[in-house]
Amino acid sequence: MTDPSTSPLDPLPDLTWQRLSPRYVLVRLISLATGALALAAAAVFGWLVAEWPLALGCAGAVVLFALVRAPFLIRQVRSWGYAERDADLLVRHGLMVRRLSIVPYARMQFVDVAVGPLERLFGLATVQMHTAAVGADATVPGLEPAEAVRLRDRLAALGRHGTEGL
Repeated sequence: MTDPSTSPLDPLPDLTWQRLSPRYVLVRLISLATGALALAAAAVFGWLVAEWPLALGCAGAVVLFALVRAPFLIRQVRSWGYAERDADLLVRHGLMVRRLSIVPYARMQFVDVAVGPLERLFGLATVQMHTAAVGADATVPGLEPAEAVRLRDRLAALGRHGTEGL
């Protein structure tokens, strides 16, 4: 069986791919569990108030979906990676549909570092690159804050350097 982290579509397979923090799996699992429990609670509330007979079945289906989704979510997080090259940043992710985004430094308009409540709780951050092209933005979630700041500063510096002389 082939390694799911490599693909013949990857440019320069000898690149060093950086992985997300393993704690990001917990962030995603907690998000999944929170959403599933909220929907299940709403269904149980519907059963208690309106005596809707299918509500308990809906609550069970939501919980079952979350339990089935959890292992796939873990593998999905582990599929994320990014690599820095001289002129661009490569971001890959996905299980069934593998996605590889190549963001040229010179095309970046600005770089965000965001930290949501769960990410803050687990000491993580997300870096998002914005370009002029619609839908061409790339995101690298689940980074240690120091790595997120380093990546943001490097991308900003390289983006500034790439646009000199235009």
